[in-house]
Amino acid sequence: MSIAVRPSFADLVSVFLKVGLLGFGGPAGQIALMHRMIVEERRWLDEERYLAALNFSMLLPGPEAQQLATYVGWHLHGVRGGVAAGLLFVLPGFVIITVIAAVYAAYGDVPMVAALFYGLKAAVLAIVVEALVRIARRALGSGFAYGLAAAAFVAIYALHVPFPLIVLGAAVIGAIRGGAANGVSLPPPARRPGFGHTLRTAATWVAVWGALPLALALLTGFDGIFARLGAFFSTMAVVTFGGAYAVLAYVAQAAVETEGWLSAREMLDALAMAETTPGPLILVLVFVGYLAGFRNAGGLDPVVGGLLGALVTGWVTFAPSFLWIFVGAPYVDAIIRSPRLKAALSAVTAAVVGVILNLSVWFALHVLFREVPRTPVGPFNLDLPVLASVDGTAVALSAVSAVLVFGLKAPLWVTLTTAAALGLLAHAVS
Repeated sequence: MSIAVRPSFADLVSVFLKVGLLGFGGPAGQIALMHRMIVEERRWLDEERYLAALNFSMLLPGPEAQQLATYVGWHLHGVRGGVAAGLLFVLPGFVIITVIAAVYAAYGDVPMVAALFYGLKAAVLAIVVEALVRIARRALGSGFAYGLAAAAFVAIYALHVPFPLIVLGAAVIGAIRGGAANGVSLPPPARRPGFGHTLRTAATWVAVWGALPLALALLTGFDGIFARLGAFFSTMAVVTFGGAYAVLAYVAQAAVETEGWLSAREMLDALAMAETTPGPLILVLVFVGYLAGFRNAGGLDPVVGGLLGALVTGWVTFAPSFLWIFVGAPYVDAIIRSPRLKAALSAVTAAVVGVILNLSVWFALHVLFREVPRTPVGPFNLDLPVLASVDGTAVALSAVSAVLVFGLKAPLWVTLTTAAALGLLAHAVS
């Protein structure tokens, strides 16, 4: 049996509220926390079903840990359980990051605040590089995978190919190659819903997804900031394979260089905030949405614009996860056993390594150097640093963070706290 103990709906709400409040450490930590609370301590799911749910979630675009929470809630209490679990997983972090963004928008230039984030950015650089190494070890098991990763890096760094096209191209290449894949051993699947039910479910959640951005577009104009945020981050929600680090490279470039919603320094600050708050790392997008709405509020109060920007960004980032789960969950057994789909996902994951390498390079350049102009090099336009603008203190803080992350295997909170404290110390003695 996949359910050893069926919880009450109140118990489900209580547990996922705790998960939302304690979900630090990125998806690995959140998935481990849910496993301990749901499988080991309460026996709501057995190991086999939890693994199947995790594999299914990893096939989908979007935050896999939140989708796993939504699947667990759906499996235990249907749609209302899925909605409750998915929302509670995100809501505490959403509230915290929105409050932090509001404070940052109002007081971000205070020297002490700037010094705090100066240290945190050095830690974030080490954390992103560690994520790159970890994902590369898992994803790059062949020459073909290395080639895809290299091609993806060149495409996004030198050619500025949009991230969605990189994901689509890798998926098509992987699907064409096909290949055998080991499935997960599961009990016989339950009776699946008919096509009409699936279609109604999809239509309902597509309508939910589009409801808020459409309403704001009608009220403030389809060329206004809220419509643009809704369209941009809806696109990101569809192609966010490989976790938050993959999409952040594209978001950073588009939000900073194309849209001008925030600066490169502020994007780094945003990621530092997201690393220190509970919930999925992709909540960093809510910070971007707040600043965009705050600074482009039109006739609205800037704070109201910021709150609406954060809300519409969070809405279109996470609403699609409910669509994927509620439409696909009844077909989990067939989906995770598909060799062609697994091959496509493996190719996307390999390409994502190259995208995260681009993110690592982008962060390193903007953390370690004060000037990083875009420079023509033959047919390419590359972000190349002015070597004389190197920041010696940032290099030292990054080195300390790297020792903590790679050498001492320090917990995330230790690395972030140490780097923040050193940033404040550097400010005090300067």
